[in-house]
Amino acid sequence: MSKNIRTFAVDHLFEAILCLKDSEECYTFFEDICTVNELLSLSQRFEVARMLRNHKTYLEIAEKTGASTATISRVNRSLNYGKDGYDMVFSRISEIKETNE
Repeated sequence: MSKNIRTFAVDHLFEAILCLKDSEECYTFFEDICTVNELLSLSQRFEVARMLRNHKTYLEIAEKTGASTATISRVNRSLNYGKDGYDMVFSRISEIKETNE
């Protein structure tokens, strides 16, 4: 059974994230709102997704990130059957890099 994440509290959290101006503000906010392990877990999943999109093997990903095969599999499932959030962000990052070159 899937939990509904679209709540008033989540809306407020996203509003707070969207008002951050740069990576230094992100560090300040996320260090307050997340534990170190939570933040490292989120960043690990994002790195796993990036590596999967770059056609790296589970073994390469596990060695580079320290992620378990279960985590890699969960991220892969999100990439293939999720809401395309990772791909949306990867596309925007790519556009920003192209603009800045």
